[in-house]
Amino acid sequence: MNILTKGLIASLVLVGGVALAKEGVQDPTVKARMDLMSTIGMNTRVLGDMAGGKTEFDAAAAEAAKAALIAASNDVAAKFEVQATDPVAEAKPEIWTNWDDFVAKAAALTAAASAVDTSSAATIQAGMGAIGGSCRDCHSAYRM
Repeated sequence: MNILTKGLIASLVLVGGVALAKEGVQDPTVKARMDLMSTIGMNTRVLGDMAGGKTEFDAAAAEAAKAALIAASNDVAAKFEVQATDPVAEAKPEIWTNWDDFVAKAAALTAAASAVDTSSAATIQAGMGAIGGSCRDCHSAYRM
């Protein structure tokens, strides 16, 4: 089984798991945000797994994950603009009281993802610290 097949299978399993976890979401705005965060997480994992040697390096898959990560991180502010709530939401209300900081943290993820060199596992690994740091920075402030 080649790496693309394995990646497809893993993606389907992850998406299936995410869909089950979101079954209780009532608000469509919150669901859209959760879907966006899942996209960010999934593509970060693709890059991280290659960087860590967990999966075989695949330049095309790495570039696709990078592009998806950039596109999704560029969409964060738009998806969070409306202050919607839901019992399963993980977003803290501080997002909207500290909006400029939240948007800056999303922009930091976009910048970190944009800076990743996907030409090898080693170059991806060199950029993963900034991606992980930007995720951690935002989640520690704005995720329950």
